Amino acid sequence: MSAAAVEHPCDGEPESLLDTANSLMEQHPGYRVEIIGGVITVAPSPDAPHARVLTKIMRPFINADLDDGETEVLQGIGMWLPSGPEDYAIPDLAVVDADLDEHLVENNCYDPAVFRLALEVTSSNYNNDLRNKVVAYAEAKIPVYVIVDRKHGRVHVLTEPMGGGYDSHEVYAPGQTVTLPDSIGAPVTLDVDELIRAGRPRA
Repeated sequence: MSAAAVEHPCDGEPESLLDTANSLMEQHPGYRVEIIGGVITVAPSPDAPHARVLTKIMRPFINADLDDGETEVLQGIGMWLPSGPEDYAIPDLAVVDADLDEHLVENNCYDPAVFRLALEVTSSNYNNDLRNKVVAYAEAKIPVYVIVDRKHGRVHVLTEPMGGGYDSHEVYAPGQTVTLPDSIGAPVTLDVDELIRAGRPRA
């Protein structure tokens, strides 16, 4: 993921970051465009291993009945961030309150208060997920942030948001299992080895 170069006409009011981000999405269908900390970032469409991780990781959430009743399990929905006047992020996966539709803020993005968990699967932009989004999601008070770090072969679970980070940051390696906090709505256990293997290209 990289910061996008922004050009404005010489006369008139400069285009807002949000307008620029939306223009970039129109010009590059399938790309993910976000504004974090007042900086536009653009990521290309995810590869097949990235998609496989999301398929694998959705199953335990759905099996725990988190996609029915009080919560939903959704991919690629926008979260309006408090870190800037036009900031927003699009987590790869989220567990949200079932009344999500009542909390639309702007630009197809929803109030972070309805997000119980945000999850990212890293790609070439792994530093964004491991650094910038840690700060952004903590400031948005997202209770649980999970990162499937394909670059380093680990799973991070961050809880207890405070200020510009999380008070608890646990790292899990292949061979371990991750039990997520009950605050997401039900007990969920993830197999780290399964997720890391799914995130590698097949021979």
